[in-house]
Amino acid sequence: MATEDQPIALVIGAGDHLGSAIARRFAKEGYHLVVTRRRGDLDTLKAEISALGSSATAIHSDARDEIQVSELIDRVESELGPIRVAVFNVGGNVRFDLCETTTRIYRKVWEMCALAGFLVGREVARKMLSRNEGTILFTGASASLRGGRGFAAFAGGKHALRALAQSMARELGPQGIHVAHVVVDGLIRNEATAEFLPDLYTSKGEDGIIEPDDLADIYWHLHNQPRSAWTFEQDARPFSESW
Repeated sequence: MATEDQPIALVIGAGDHLGSAIARRFAKEGYHLVVTRRRGDLDTLKAEISALGSSATAIHSDARDEIQVSELIDRVESELGPIRVAVFNVGGNVRFDLCETTTRIYRKVWEMCALAGFLVGREVARKMLSRNEGTILFTGASASLRGGRGFAAFAGGKHALRALAQSMARELGPQGIHVAHVVVDGLIRNEATAEFLPDLYTSKGEDGIIEPDDLADIYWHLHNQPRSAWTFEQDARPFSESW
């Protein structure tokens, strides 16, 4: 449970790799973490945060569901305290050639990347606007900037999320809310990516894969930027990545 003097950080999409790394990074700074994911283990992350001397509230919630998102944000604000920083880190990466991409697949990926980002961003902004302060961070990808064969659905969703973040930053920035978008232009070290793109993953070599903890530092730095020099978009890639 958060104490009165602990700031609150909300991580939507607290998966086993980047999402967990972001949560741990803020935990190191004394934040109480609210970590969510649609399904899957959250106890391990809670234990890791506890080992860092901080605390966490773990909630299973579907960021695509308007009612669940609204109830989640209301619960955090009423039971724990004002959300100082919110990170939207929901993925949805799939690979299908265009003619194999069903309407169901395209809609589901769009819901995960774009609709969920909108719902979380809107509900958090409604709370932060009453205080004229706060940080909202979105996780993007290479697909936020360019489409590729087999990634029509993912690129569509991530392009939409980037446009949302831009619109939010322009509207909310002058009202004291820092909105930023992180373009992860490379492969993050995790087992799921290694299985999803085995040849590409192997070809990058040991130094060509992004370490989640290193990437998480960017989120912390964005949150702590002074108001006179806010960044909207930060891209990150391994030194060996061609771009």
